[in-house]
Amino acid sequence: MRKATAQSGRTMARLLHDFGHDLPRMPAPETPQRSPRLFHYAARGGAARPGRGWAPATAPVSSWRMTSDQAPVWWPFVATPGLPPTGAQMGIDQLSGGSFFADPLGWVLDDEISVTNPNIMQFGKPGRGKSGNTKAFCLRMMDFGYRTLILGDPKDEYEKLCRALGVEPFVIGPGLPARINPLAFGPLGQGWASLSAAEAHRRTAIIFGRWLTLVRGLVGSQRIGEHRVPFGPSDEVVVTTALRRLTGYSTGASQLRETTIPQLWDALNTPTDDLVRDCRYESAGHFLNETRLLRDALGQLVSGALAGLFDAHTTVDVDWNAPIQSLSLSRLDALGDDAMGIALTCLGSWGRGMREMASRGDLRIVVRDEVWKQFRLGPEAVKAYDADLRLSRATGDIQWANAHKPSDPMSAGDQGSQAVAIAKDLMHLADVKILLGQDGAVADELERLLDLGSIARDLITGWAMHGMGRGLWVVGEQMYKVQTVLHPFERDLTFTNDAIESAR
Repeated sequence: MRKATAQSGRTMARLLHDFGHDLPRMPAPETPQRSPRLFHYAARGGAARPGRGWAPATAPVSSWRMTSDQAPVWWPFVATPGLPPTGAQMGIDQLSGGSFFADPLGWVLDDEISVTNPNIMQFGKPGRGKSGNTKAFCLRMMDFGYRTLILGDPKDEYEKLCRALGVEPFVIGPGLPARINPLAFGPLGQGWASLSAAEAHRRTAIIFGRWLTLVRGLVGSQRIGEHRVPFGPSDEVVVTTALRRLTGYSTGASQLRETTIPQLWDALNTPTDDLVRDCRYESAGHFLNETRLLRDALGQLVSGALAGLFDAHTTVDVDWNAPIQSLSLSRLDALGDDAMGIALTCLGSWGRGMREMASRGDLRIVVRDEVWKQFRLGPEAVKAYDADLRLSRATGDIQWANAHKPSDPMSAGDQGSQAVAIAKDLMHLADVKILLGQDGAVADELERLLDLGSIARDLITGWAMHGMGRGLWVVGEQMYKVQTVLHPFERDLTFTNDAIESAR
């Protein structure tokens, strides 16, 4: 057999075919079909055809820098994680566009929200919406079983709201019949004869502790020149011993007697031999010499500007089942800021006593206006307010305090003083802060005292100043840019410019 070569022109397939064999044929490869084109590229200036938006030149590209706080305004960024939709619907969260709900006690119970107490402090320049926020919150929380207690209304701002709810506010002032006894027992004094020794001892510690805090604050509010009247350990022993004897506790009485500030002053001014001995003084003369400042300070409260207001047994019968109760103090305005501050201190102690045995489910919003006037009475008055804030977790109350600016608590004393240090700590006893519009002059103190940062500072001094009810809600560590929305009915109840309106 001759070997096939390239010169013979026969291929391997031909050679096999000549001998009766055929190789299997390979199928021809399929040509892939191309799918139709969905998108077409176009030049930067657009397709050069009519109606296609063609431009002879490209638009300049601008670059912008922003922080994570500003970025949520651009889609598809998202805002700060929203709060649960529980509690009072206050308005619009401007960053997310959704509704903003306020539920302080619910926030405390939610481990995902960094709130450990339900207290609220609201700061804002006059006319920026503090009154509207406060009243709207109180009204809307009533749907969830909350009641409101106004512990001192210096400007009669809540009288219209009370009357709309069918409640007549109590009015306290010189020449008026209403009296408040800040040394009232409150619910803790009920059923004393049937108490066990352990329960009686527990209640006594609470009652006398509250009274001692009050007396310390009232005495410390008096001045000797530029200095406050001191209240030391010896004064504490004298006051506690006198109160125990006046109420009958030290003699084992089965029913305690309610006492008043004038009775306390009289007991110290004319001490008995037993009181002198129990206080460890050598004689009545020694007792009188050592307690002169204490007695004179209490005497000013009995015979001073507030005489006849807090020196007798309580005459008002508070209906704790009513949706709201208010104690008006506007008649004290002519007596000065110190008199108003002392009145707020007395009402604070009385209100705390009334809430010491609040029943389960008795939810209360306790509103305090013009708290800066109480702070100016010195460190002891600040301590009294501090005690009220610390009670909120035990009673389930929401303590709501209104002030003009965050530096107001710093007016309690000189820079670096004990009073200022205590006042700064008060900020931490309110995990919810509402910051309404402020002038640029307070921008630095906002950043320094609350550690907000420049963006939050600019919101408060810029955006929040361009409309009422605009504010930054600081809930734990989260911040929310909120516009409060009022119903026309609420707007009428929250209007506080009646005097200015009448001048038109």
